[in-house]
Amino acid sequence: MRTHGKEGTDVIDRPELAAFLRQRRQSLQPEDVGLPRGQRRRTQGLRREEVAELCHMSTDYYARLERASGPAPSTQMIASIAQGLHLSLGERDHVFRLAGHNPPVRGSSSDHISPGLLRILDRMNDTPAEIVSELGETLRQTPLGAALTGDASQRTGPERSLGYRWFTDPGARQSYPPEERAALSRVYASGLREIVTLRGPESTAAQLSTELLEVSEEFRTLWAKREVGVRPPDSKRFLHPTVGLLELNCQTLLEPEQAHRLLVYTAVPGSESYAKLELLAVVGTQVLS
Repeated sequence: MRTHGKEGTDVIDRPELAAFLRQRRQSLQPEDVGLPRGQRRRTQGLRREEVAELCHMSTDYYARLERASGPAPSTQMIASIAQGLHLSLGERDHVFRLAGHNPPVRGSSSDHISPGLLRILDRMNDTPAEIVSELGETLRQTPLGAALTGDASQRTGPERSLGYRWFTDPGARQSYPPEERAALSRVYASGLREIVTLRGPESTAAQLSTELLEVSEEFRTLWAKREVGVRPPDSKRFLHPTVGLLELNCQTLLEPEQAHRLLVYTAVPGSESYAKLELLAVVGTQVLS
């Protein structure tokens, strides 16, 4: 049965939405989403409670969607479901329309992570890694990534961007050695100028630059220099409050359609930083949990 909603297409196809969600849930295996399989598993695909956890909602709420009952899901709920079920962009748009909403825009402003990047990240539980947008917004982290750079899941608005926090929140610089902070300021200002030019005056990047020009004297000074092409060093140094200074290499995998990057941080085997990273894997994730 189709019912009228309040936004988007104003039509929700409950039976087809329920069938689509069931089919996608049953086609996924635990290892596809970074979950342990267990020894006596008989369920075809994922369990409803596993999907609910991946989508950050109650099991009852998700189960009602699969039964074609309950309230009409909001755009936020559908976005969480699309990401939790590792849907492609085409599948994401389809489920938005089934739920009676217009799909979000595609491109660099989208937070929807491609299934390919998610599958890689899900297999990196023992490695610090994160998926970031072109504006430095951390979209997803491994547990060790959150232990290294801080849990990004609670950040909202412009504070999601590291470049924005760099010039507005002194705490954002505490994870980096003092002698490198001036150079990193140039990197963030230069990078933002390039994105503003690429995306245009109506973009989120342009809005961030306008806000930073109003609140940060340092940013105004750097912006006036019109530097572009300033790149960070290949080796990144982090000043962690528990394990101290770590020197890590950063490998980057680019997903061009969404302009998302998967950043993977590694240490040279046998180095002091390697030992500290192993220690962080124990103490850092315990603190987060």
